[in-house]
Amino acid sequence: MKPFRLIQPYLLANRTTIVFGLLCLIIVDLLQLFIPRVIKRVVDDLTLLQVDAKGLLGYAGLILALGLCIGFFRFFWRRCLLGTARKTEEALRNRLFTHLQTLSPAYFDRMRIGDLMAHATNDIQQVRMASGMGLVALNDAIFLGSAAIGFMMYIHLELTLYVLIPMPLIVVGSRYFGRRMHQRYKRVQAAFSELTEAVRERFAGIRVIMAYNAQAAESRAIERSSKAYVKENIDLVKITGAFFPLMIFLTNLSLAIVLFQGGRQTLFARITPGDFVAFISYLGLLTWPMMALGWVTNLIQRGRASLDRLDGILSTQPELTEDADALTISDFSEALTVDDVRFSYDGKRGEVLRGINLCITKGQTLGIVGPPGSGKSTLLQLLLRLYDVSDGTIRVDGIDLYRLKIADWRALISYAPQEPFLFAGTVRENITVGRMDIGDEALEQASRRAALGSTIAELPDGFNTVVGEKGVILSGGQKQRVALARAFLKDGPIMVLDDPVSQVDTQTAARITDSFRSLAGTKTLLIASHRISALRHADQILVLENGRIVTAGNHDQLMAASGYYAKAYRLQELEDAF
Repeated sequence: MKPFRLIQPYLLANRTTIVFGLLCLIIVDLLQLFIPRVIKRVVDDLTLLQVDAKGLLGYAGLILALGLCIGFFRFFWRRCLLGTARKTEEALRNRLFTHLQTLSPAYFDRMRIGDLMAHATNDIQQVRMASGMGLVALNDAIFLGSAAIGFMMYIHLELTLYVLIPMPLIVVGSRYFGRRMHQRYKRVQAAFSELTEAVRERFAGIRVIMAYNAQAAESRAIERSSKAYVKENIDLVKITGAFFPLMIFLTNLSLAIVLFQGGRQTLFARITPGDFVAFISYLGLLTWPMMALGWVTNLIQRGRASLDRLDGILSTQPELTEDADALTISDFSEALTVDDVRFSYDGKRGEVLRGINLCITKGQTLGIVGPPGSGKSTLLQLLLRLYDVSDGTIRVDGIDLYRLKIADWRALISYAPQEPFLFAGTVRENITVGRMDIGDEALEQASRRAALGSTIAELPDGFNTVVGEKGVILSGGQKQRVALARAFLKDGPIMVLDDPVSQVDTQTAARITDSFRSLAGTKTLLIASHRISALRHADQILVLENGRIVTAGNHDQLMAASGYYAKAYRLQELEDAF
């Protein structure tokens, strides 16, 4: 029952509504139990010829009134119980998303997006069904079943005992099949995650698939995932397909016993025809609780399997933690130092950074260059504290970075990643990232600094143009400039820019570089770039190779050294000339 603790707070928060809903459900069950008593009276009166048309009309009116009351209270139990299940679904999904945002990027390096999507959709839907209709079925299985048996015992005790003969088989069957259903449901949910990820990945890469005429191969890949999902469902059906017919068979077995034994009791006048009909009616009412016992087992096992999977995520502790007495920081006033920092992503691929030492004071510009895979992006992400160092220390104004509140530190940094990411909204929404207090003047200034002004003017709706999923209507260079405008707009004292001009032409890169130079002295800039011309005015430039700083200095010093920096710079000059 441990996973069910995940939804316990939401059920307790809505306990008044749930209790009222259960009360309405019990009233509905009680009203249903009175209908056979009315039918008994009708049958007995008809048998004894003691009723006329007016009496039959009265009985019909009574059943109609019971039906109206049943409909009235049924509306409220559905509104309360199923509505609460929807609220639980919403709260659990919000909790899942909130928790995922606390986890480090390293977690998302390991997890697939499709798997997380399956957790946030299908798994939570199964929890909703278990906490909604599962609760209804459980109530009916217990209350309606017990009450129906009570009325049957009131009519004829011996006949009721005959009806209960299959009950032990139902209990044993439920326990036997329940354990197996739980394991099968977990496998079905895992297969659904695989299928979701496979489809998501193909949709995301649909342009590559079309460009390489790989539609047939990718269709076969989806077909394999789909077949695996169907196979797991078929294995599940082998269990449920045996369980539900077993419940129906045992119910019909009870009916067969009643028809034989009850018919004999009626023939021998030990019970009246009305009692016999009422008894069969109660047995009909008992059929649903017996079915509900199977259904609630089904729903609860589905919900439990999904809660197990969700619990696996929600119990994952963030790798990036901060002390309870973490320090608040509101400004960057002195220097950022890195002392003998080493870093490895998983311990298997070796160290990505080795013995990194640097110091950048407020207002300086630091450039970072190096061949692909040298560790430039990793170093910037460590400074953002998207990852924690494996060894060494990073200090901000003399204070260990890990003694500071993470949110406070990141609030000081304007960041533009190497791969710009755009949301499927407008240009304005992508630059402001949810900030509603940004005026047009600030937006236009940030766009000019990112050399985005002319692009905005050409868009059909300017800043209000919808860019589509991942900014599909924009070119790579335009996406990069939108991400840069986002960083300029934030106006933090520190700017961390990862290859900010890699996707733009030389002239546009020069304009953006001028924007960086205009901020020198007022902001602290950390810029990693393959385009070395963007760094020539930096106060300090680091050259990384294989995770180590091989040389450092300003532009003139590095050009005189005739190493990687000088060779790369001259080569890029030749490329720009042509």
